[in-house]
Amino acid sequence: MMVNPFETYAGVYVHIPYCKKACHYCNFHFSTSLQSKNDMVLALLREIDITRGKNRRLITSVYFGGGTPSVLLRKELRSLMESIRKLFKILPDAEFTYEVNPDDMNEMTVPFWKQQGFNRLSIGIQSFRDEDLAWMNRSHTAKQALEGLELVRSAGFTNFSIDLIYGIPGLSDEAWKANIEKAIALDIPHISAYALTVEPKTALNTMISQGKKEPVDPEQQARQFLILMDMLEQAGYEHYEISNFAKPGFRSKHNSSYWQGIPYFGFGPGAHSYDGYTRYWNISNNARYIDSLNSNNIIPFDKEDLTETMQVNEYIMTSLRTMEGIDLAYLGGKWGSDKVEQLKKDSFKYASRGMVSYNNDHIILTREGKLYADGIASDLFFVSRDKENHAETQNK
Repeated sequence: MMVNPFETYAGVYVHIPYCKKACHYCNFHFSTSLQSKNDMVLALLREIDITRGKNRRLITSVYFGGGTPSVLLRKELRSLMESIRKLFKILPDAEFTYEVNPDDMNEMTVPFWKQQGFNRLSIGIQSFRDEDLAWMNRSHTAKQALEGLELVRSAGFTNFSIDLIYGIPGLSDEAWKANIEKAIALDIPHISAYALTVEPKTALNTMISQGKKEPVDPEQQARQFLILMDMLEQAGYEHYEISNFAKPGFRSKHNSSYWQGIPYFGFGPGAHSYDGYTRYWNISNNARYIDSLNSNNIIPFDKEDLTETMQVNEYIMTSLRTMEGIDLAYLGGKWGSDKVEQLKKDSFKYASRGMVSYNNDHIILTREGKLYADGIASDLFFVSRDKENHAETQNK
């Protein structure tokens, strides 16, 4: 396909807000009632169709996330895929990812997903230990996870990812090492690993506050993150983003586009979109989303125009999490050399403490710095001129 210089690239994200069971730690937008699923698919089709006038971008990736997309019936998934292929210009080598749970994987579903054009699966395994899965209130067992991986390979998938969670109360370092060793032995191409977080308004937060579950231990989480980095890097994985490890050639194109600031379309309740200058997000309410689209043909969304300072800070936050780090030449070319000089000055204290390094005009987190990625990024943020002017006025 010849690339039109007036067109740019983008990704497509489809949010399927349904799960069979609520994990105790999850704060994503979803419902455990599947009654409105058919109406939701109709609303999604309407939103995709309404966006047809904005779709001159070339699509590099399509990602079905949630929730649990694998709860979709065959006809529901087929209709969504047909609409996306019809209304968007999709590159021949585009990555199509489908998020699935092991308990939805069988000899019928996995080959069907491949037939629909998905060339990558993201599998919510979380742990190969039944005691961890029960603690998290997951809907599958360790046995189902292993059986699911066999199905994936037998269906011809060579590109797939699994999720793992560490820092779970009661998860010893040895048990965590065994989880990692299992993933390595299974030759998993891509691993996304996250520290267990306690989010407000989740079942886990309530149970901890009531003393029904142990609180998380930050020292345990830091220790297990270091174990994760060492073991996977020794096994040949690229630690290409704070939470993501890949064998060479198996990075997630879709997620990488977020960290690179590439625009994307988001469909579904709670989904976000980004055009490079403005961020849009749909209402996180299934009933209102369905009614607005199916009754009134209106996408229920809000938006925020990003100031230059916000754009720079987002670049700092996302790029610092990657193995390539902050590209000072890119930053200077887009936002000015004064930003580069200020960033060098502000980051020096972290370099002197061995938390960041400078390599070919890039600022990169070290192994120790990765433990404090979010804190370092926020400390390097630029203050908007509006805030500075307001502060000066208040001090006069």
